[in-house]
Amino acid sequence: MAVPVWSVDPRTGKQREQVAVEATAEEVDAAVRAAAAAFPALADREVRARLLRTAADFLEEAGPRILEAADAETALGPARLTGELGRTTYQLRAFAEIVEEGAFLDVIIDHADATLAPPRPDLRRYKIPLGVVAVYSASNFPLAFSVPGGDTASALAAGCPVVVKAHPDHPATSELCADALRRAAVEVGLPADVVSVVHGFQAGIDLVKHPLVSAAGFTGSVRGGRALFDAAAARPVPIPFHGELGSLNPVVITQAAAEERAEQIGAGLAGSMTLGVGQFCVKPGLVLAPAGEAGDRLLKSLAAAVGDVAPGTLLDARMRDNFIAGVRELTTLPEVEAPVEPGDGGEHLVRAGFVSVPAARLAEGGEHDALLEEHFGPVTVVARYGTAEEVEGVLGRLPGNLTATAHLSEAEASGGDGDASGAELLRRLTTLAGRVVVNGWPTGVAVAPAMHHGGPYPATTSTSTSVGGTAIERWLRPVVYQDAPEGLLPAELRDGNPLGLPRRFNGRREA
Repeated sequence: MAVPVWSVDPRTGKQREQVAVEATAEEVDAAVRAAAAAFPALADREVRARLLRTAADFLEEAGPRILEAADAETALGPARLTGELGRTTYQLRAFAEIVEEGAFLDVIIDHADATLAPPRPDLRRYKIPLGVVAVYSASNFPLAFSVPGGDTASALAAGCPVVVKAHPDHPATSELCADALRRAAVEVGLPADVVSVVHGFQAGIDLVKHPLVSAAGFTGSVRGGRALFDAAAARPVPIPFHGELGSLNPVVITQAAAEERAEQIGAGLAGSMTLGVGQFCVKPGLVLAPAGEAGDRLLKSLAAAVGDVAPGTLLDARMRDNFIAGVRELTTLPEVEAPVEPGDGGEHLVRAGFVSVPAARLAEGGEHDALLEEHFGPVTVVARYGTAEEVEGVLGRLPGNLTATAHLSEAEASGGDGDASGAELLRRLTTLAGRVVVNGWPTGVAVAPAMHHGGPYPATTSTSTSVGGTAIERWLRPVVYQDAPEGLLPAELRDGNPLGLPRRFNGRREA
């Protein structure tokens, strides 16, 4: 019996329309096999670049319909979603440039040298695409981390066809985006099945287990991601699983920074923790702030700014229920105060807030461990510390994170008068996260070549990034040819560099 997939308005809880039906095992198999059959067609880098640019064009053309559906399904608002669409199309075009440049192929050629001990054979190395990639869409970014998002864009750029498991919170948006990408493929002469979408929880499990799937990318919860990660590892032939699972994104505010600009930091924290109704994967969920007068001023500023935030709608009713139950548990713990109590904001709404606790309680563990868990929604935990040992006690109990932030005074940031405390704090935070932010806020992940969006487990299950140009590396593997005749080599590895690629040639980078 076909299971319907409904589009639901989180502002009302009402079903909007039936979008699709959940994919059966046979339909997942057909989608993967069609993608595998389309794999050879992606071999041409010029065609892939055209695909990515055409996909961006088609998404923009369909923009009004996509934005209308996305807002109706997520309640994220037209302004936020318009920005996300721009980020998504920029990302696609950026990968087109990466494909054309060709540095991602990492070509290295070493000619044979009989004078070395031992003698060196002729070696020619580059990277090739893995094959069909399974992509699991995120709930909180219906565009940039979903069907047309970074996992899909980077996989296509690498030359890998994609089967996307759509997120149930925005199925209509997913279908509209898939239509744009599939039409773009046909427009540039590729099979439409270089991109396809399936719906349903079981479809996601069937997808990661399919023998023709060669890698997977996931953005979501620790529980869901770990289950898929384990399934990927348990296959007869295990596959790479690049999962973004969860992050607390700690912030350390030094005593000197609080004395210097307490009010500014408090207001900035409020804006960051409530951005997108607190549904960003890089929301600052734990803040270490000093006890005493400067810290009091910071919390007063934070309370005023958070108190002015209107109640908001989370992505679905399940998330709202979990948020209300979770913050209720936090506020009942011993020595926990709620200067602005988070919780139920009315029908289908939640109210932003924060709790504070002595840092020593977090360092001890026990029942206060709930304060060191990620809580999806507009809430943060402020731990008040009195000594550097208390800060270290809390940091020492944290798992891996996507980001870690330091707020330093001007002197600490500059290292003036021999002050090395700022550098020492950054070194400590570097052990915890993939991106270390100084005197700013982690919300907002720039799509740029140098960006790294990942971190030690459970932030991610690999050392790779899901944002930025190097995200393409997840879907490639190196291969080296030894003493292969010139005429048998791929064009990328031939003498004379016929494709004009960036290469290392006999130990030197070619001009």
